[in-house]
Amino acid sequence: MDLLRRSGDHSGTDYGLDGIVDGNGGSGVGHEKELLAFVDAAIAGSLTETTKARTAIEAGLGREAMIDAAAVIAGFDAITRVADGTGIPLEPPKAEASADWRARLGIDDYWTAKV
Repeated sequence: MDLLRRSGDHSGTDYGLDGIVDGNGGSGVGHEKELLAFVDAAIAGSLTETTKARTAIEAGLGREAMIDAAAVIAGFDAITRVADGTGIPLEPPKAEASADWRARLGIDDYWTAKV
């Protein structure tokens, strides 16, 4: 989330993080419906759902973008699992800097935030 927010700061784009978390759209990210479906399918969906989502990304954005999206999904999933598994806490400066949007989006209520 912070990377997208900072990317928006850099580009002058105000991304709607709420739309990403609740899945209702309005994030300002192009092809967000297809990308959100790909994330959901890759993390918790069936092979059929993942294949369908991957095909939609490829049709709308191209093969290279689908590969990039898959790599980002895998990277974020892996980083989160390593941090959760080892008990790495969120550093105090990052916790302070992200407190407002984590509270607004309900991120602190995720079960992994309580581990």
